[in-house]
Amino acid sequence: MPPIVTDQMGRKVQLPAPPLRIVSLVPSQTELLSALNLNEAVVGITKFCVHPEDWFRSKTRVGGTKEVKMKVIADLSPNLIIGNKEENSPEDIRALEKDYPVWMSDIEDLEDALDMIRTIGLLTDRQPAAEELAGKINGAFIALGQQIQRLPQVSAAYLIWRDPYMVAGRETFIDEMLQRAGFSNVFSRERRYPEVSLDAIAAREPEVILLSSEPYPFKEKHIAELQAACPTSDIQLIDGELFSWYGSRLLQSPDYFRALRGR
Repeated sequence: MPPIVTDQMGRKVQLPAPPLRIVSLVPSQTELLSALNLNEAVVGITKFCVHPEDWFRSKTRVGGTKEVKMKVIADLSPNLIIGNKEENSPEDIRALEKDYPVWMSDIEDLEDALDMIRTIGLLTDRQPAAEELAGKINGAFIALGQQIQRLPQVSAAYLIWRDPYMVAGRETFIDEMLQRAGFSNVFSRERRYPEVSLDAIAAREPEVILLSSEPYPFKEKHIAELQAACPTSDIQLIDGELFSWYGSRLLQSPDYFRALRGR
């Protein structure tokens, strides 16, 4: 009898042992599968799974994270699909789980991310590599925390979208990463990703405004409008992947956060 596991949404999932045909519906988890040397096992990814680049060029793309192509997935005959509560639509997941084992992550903080990494290692018969990776990430963040706690907190607004402006609030992985980097989120009273006006951003008086590279690709040309509304804020373009990708890319985040804080 194949093993039954519980995913991070509390769902019971019956798995093959081990899965040999995997479809990943989440970019950061796709990159994790590559870090675990699962090139032959991964048969499908999304159009947003840009890392690693050779997979993006060569693997079958099954649509986006929100609108997957059911026929393409069926043609791949997967025996494990890996998704995420926030990234994927409930309707797609309900349709897929009728025919395939679907393991879902639900990531809000670093501990969730480390648990996801270890569990995917278990699911894919890559436990030693996953444990080593999780340990390195955890150690890097412990070292970061020891440095950051000696610095004053800097108030920040983290923008993920424009027209309308949207920010990262509490109960998000981005908010967790902001805290780990020593930033105080001025929108921590709001849940998830609220829409805000320029006046609302200015009213919070953030010392720093962080313009993410994703999902909206903020560029230099977008700084002027925000600077006019928030003349005393330091406005920075930042790498959103290092704040929001919760797989193997987390290894790079602590050094990036140190650089942002000037350390």
